[in-house]
Amino acid sequence: MKFSLFTVTYAGLFYKGKALTVEEQIHKARQLGFDGLSIETKRPVASPLDLSKADRARIKAVAANEGIELVAIESLSNFCGNLMEERENNLAMMRYVLELAHDLGVNMVKIFAAWPGIINDDMPAMYGPYDRGNYFKPLSAADLKIWHRAIEGIREVTDWAADMGITVVLQNHGPVLTPGYEDVLAMTKEADRSNLKICLDVPMFFDRQPNEYVLEAVEKCSEYIRYTHYGAWNFSESANGEVILDPAPGHGGKINYETFIDALYRHGYDGYLASEYCLPVLRNHKLCGIEDIDEATRRGLRYMKQLLQRVTAEKKPITSKAALARP
Repeated sequence: MKFSLFTVTYAGLFYKGKALTVEEQIHKARQLGFDGLSIETKRPVASPLDLSKADRARIKAVAANEGIELVAIESLSNFCGNLMEERENNLAMMRYVLELAHDLGVNMVKIFAAWPGIINDDMPAMYGPYDRGNYFKPLSAADLKIWHRAIEGIREVTDWAADMGITVVLQNHGPVLTPGYEDVLAMTKEADRSNLKICLDVPMFFDRQPNEYVLEAVEKCSEYIRYTHYGAWNFSESANGEVILDPAPGHGGKINYETFIDALYRHGYDGYLASEYCLPVLRNHKLCGIEDIDEATRRGLRYMKQLLQRVTAEKKPITSKAALARP
C-alpha cells in the first residue's frame, strides 16, 4: 500500500490562507512524504474548465520530475437530480472529468452516486445539508426512483470511461448511499460494469466500527475495492511525541483504522490510502492557517505509516481470489 495526498486538503476552503495549485500540491506531497497526489476536480485548484492542454502537460511533467504519481481524479458527481437538465449537466461535467484524467494519464476516476455540494460564500466552507440515512430504513417509491437514476447515470459514465481505459470507483458516501458498505456494494453490482469498482472509506461507516462489521465489509467488498481515503482531521500528539487517534467528529467514536487496514492487507489490497483534510481546522473557535493543515497531515501520515508497518510485520497477507484476478 502507498499513500497519496488529496488536493481538497489545500483547496483554501477549510483554513485561513490561499489555495495551492496542483503543481504546488505536487511539491507539497513530496515534502510531506507522500507517494502520490489525488486531484479533486473543483475550483480553485483543478476544475477541468480552467486547465488548458498546456497546463495538463505541465502538471504531468512536474509530477514526473518530483516522482509523485497522479493517482486518481475525483469528481463531485450527482446522478440523482430531480430535473432532467441537472442530470444532463452532471453528465457533461463527467465528460470533462474523464478527458482530464485521460490527458493526465490517470486511469482511475472516483464518483459519488450523489453529492450534497459545498457552500463557499463564507469561511470556512460548509457542506450542503443532507440526511445520512438510517441503514435500517425501508426504501420508499421515491427512494427507488433516486436509486435507479444513479444506476442509469453511473452506467453511462462508466461506459465512456471503458472506452478510455479508465476504471471508475464509486465511493460509499451519502446521500443516497447509507453509512457502511451494503449500499455501495449493491449499487456496484447492480450497475454491472466490469470497470466499475469501489472506493471504500471506513470513516463513512460512522458509528458502525466494531471489528466484526469492519472485517465483514472488507471481506464482502474485497473483489471490488480499488481505493480508500482516511481523514487527517482527528489526530493529536502526546507530550512524548506519540500520534494519537482522537474521536471522529461525525459520530464521537474512534474510527477503526487498525482492523480496516489489517483486513485490506490480508485481502491483498495494494492500492493507495489517500489523506484528506476536509473539515474546518479550528483552535479556540478561530480558523487556523495552512501550517496547521501541514502539521495535521504529517501526523495523520505518520500514524497510518506506523499502523501499516505494524500490520505488515505481524501478519502475512491472505491473498484473495479477487486480488489474484485483478488486472
